[in-house]
Amino acid sequence: MSYLCQVSVGGQTLNLNFDSGSADLWVYSTLQPSSQQSGHSIYDPTKSSSSQLLVGNTWAIKYGDGSSASGKVYADKVIIGAVTATSQAVEAATSVSSSFLADVNNDGLVGLSFSNINTVSPSQQRTFFDTVKSSLAMPLWTANLKKGAPGSYDFGYIDSSKYSGKITYVDVNSASGFWQFTADGYQIGSSSTVGSSFTAIADTGTSLMYLPSSSVTAYWAQVTGSGYDNNQGGYTFPCSSALPDFNLIVGGNKFTVVSVIFSLELKRLANKRYSPVAT
Repeated sequence: MSYLCQVSVGGQTLNLNFDSGSADLWVYSTLQPSSQQSGHSIYDPTKSSSSQLLVGNTWAIKYGDGSSASGKVYADKVIIGAVTATSQAVEAATSVSSSFLADVNNDGLVGLSFSNINTVSPSQQRTFFDTVKSSLAMPLWTANLKKGAPGSYDFGYIDSSKYSGKITYVDVNSASGFWQFTADGYQIGSSSTVGSSFTAIADTGTSLMYLPSSSVTAYWAQVTGSGYDNNQGGYTFPCSSALPDFNLIVGGNKFTVVSVIFSLELKRLANKRYSPVAT
């Protein structure tokens, strides 16, 4: 369901979800009711020699799927791989919503978007990446996530063994706090490229791909027997029908998503997992 990485928080190992669509590093903690701690690795600030309560600061985040979490804030040592943040804001949960409780493998999130959407109040805090980037060989991080297989995140360098060809670079608009960029257009199968640009974000915290309704309609028009089903809330198609590739044009280059399944629920962003909509 999600990609989890082992992270040391105050000397305690937790399995956390790295989310480029949010900016809070929060963890399950001993501050929660015991009924919420079952099945999870828990951060206990009293067992950390480096924890410090940031008095008067609280956090509360709500994600696009309706899930939420809130609590108190500590500064503590956080280690991801070979990278250490000696005084990182660690948001210790006092309460989480039921959907998080149902995911017993996940002990919290590491937000990797931009710090300007961090929810700590009254003193907004920096993300892990913003804390450590000045100490890295290169001020960047990469994600290599695979279908049904282990992936990896790298901080401070680009591993040339994990890609082929040349890297395409595009400008990022961070004003809204996200890794937001402009897609130049799209191509369905071998048909002509449609040069219709739109804004998108790169979000490691969701498995969904949202697109303008015109491109979704154009895609399904090329699938024999497909049609929109109000009861299903999306398109259905015969299992015998071939699904064309969807090609996204970014930075003047074409990137292929093989046999992708789309949803037309473009206005129902509340279905989007792990992308904050409000605090």
